[in-house]
Amino acid sequence: MAKNKTLQFGPDNPHPLSTMKTELVWEGKYDEFGNRREIDIAGDAMPMQKIETIEQPRSEAAAAGQLEVFEKKTSRLDDFRNMLIWGDNKLVMASLLKDFKGKIDLIYIDPPFDVGADFTMDVLIGDENETTFKDQSALEMVAYRDMWGKGTDSYLFMMYERLILFKKLLSERGSIYVHIDWRIGHYVKILMDEIFGKINFINEITWQKIRSSKGQSRSFGNVHDIILFYSKSKEYEFDKPYVELDPKLLKTHYKYTEEKTGRVYQLADLTQSGAGPARKFGDRLLDPPSGKHWIWTQDKIDQGIVESRIIFTTGKMPRVKRYLDESKGNPVEDIWTDIYPINSMALERLNFPTQKPESLHERILQTSSKERDLVADFFCGSGTLGAVAERLNRRWIMADLGRFAIHTSRKRLIDLQRNLHD
Repeated sequence: MAKNKTLQFGPDNPHPLSTMKTELVWEGKYDEFGNRREIDIAGDAMPMQKIETIEQPRSEAAAAGQLEVFEKKTSRLDDFRNMLIWGDNKLVMASLLKDFKGKIDLIYIDPPFDVGADFTMDVLIGDENETTFKDQSALEMVAYRDMWGKGTDSYLFMMYERLILFKKLLSERGSIYVHIDWRIGHYVKILMDEIFGKINFINEITWQKIRSSKGQSRSFGNVHDIILFYSKSKEYEFDKPYVELDPKLLKTHYKYTEEKTGRVYQLADLTQSGAGPARKFGDRLLDPPSGKHWIWTQDKIDQGIVESRIIFTTGKMPRVKRYLDESKGNPVEDIWTDIYPINSMALERLNFPTQKPESLHERILQTSSKERDLVADFFCGSGTLGAVAERLNRRWIMADLGRFAIHTSRKRLIDLQRNLHD
């Protein structure tokens, strides 16, 4: 009797499962025949019933005989009209594709965090000692039931469809920031890897949203949100942000002063990990330490020697002077603890339940967009992105399904224009 031989799998004999890929699957991703469900964008596209532009204070509109400030046509050179749109953002984006496909430079969204279908809320009024109950409109009720009627499955499908549309709308140098929390972040990360590609994943940013936790008895305090940062391509806009140097760092690092110039400086390492060739430092040819390489090219080293920026310490290793007056500060990293949540006394507070601080949007807009770029938020909530975009001279599009969100955003932007121009 012949002995059983072990079956060998390889390039000429692939394993049956080798063609499968790792992916996140939810109910509704595939149809009954095993085919990926396509998004019917053409069927969703429809003309906008009304596009509003916020370009001037009420006083100017009244003087011009136009009491409705949103009706005045913009005076911008390209005749672009900032848009605040009430409706399901899937329908909104499908309708925008004709004119804005590949033209939006930055998208920030702060979608609901898979919290269920109840979007009623108590809204503070007057001196904040009284509240009124805000119920859902019929439009909100139907749409939210479709989005969350099957729990996480329907939430993932909702996000999947919209992420595909976001990608279509982004320009080649565009970026997207998705603001989520611990309940759904790990699922959305996998969705974005699939749609935008792992190669275009830039950062997972941790933002400390709470300064003191409520002291959960059987878990660590939940004090942060997650912001997933992806690009459309490798040509994405990125102007690295900096924060002021820590005063303690000034004392411990910038402890040298040049006698002739009085300039304060620190001595920094000229190497980093990764092997590299030897370089000439004046008349000396020096190898970097084992497993490291010189961070400067030979031309830059020669220039540093001439300018006396490179000196030799007692350890006979070259060090570079980093002058305090040339420092931009500390580069911002992926843990943001310096942006505080909106407290009860903040001037920007609107009593909107999910309102985020303007400083958070400022950092994102200044990092990933330039003046006159087009930015968008399709879950706009209280309209923070539009308010910051107005101040930073960005064009913007915002949409939300919530009636209260649109009313809040509209009033906020009218008040902002009045303050900017009066």
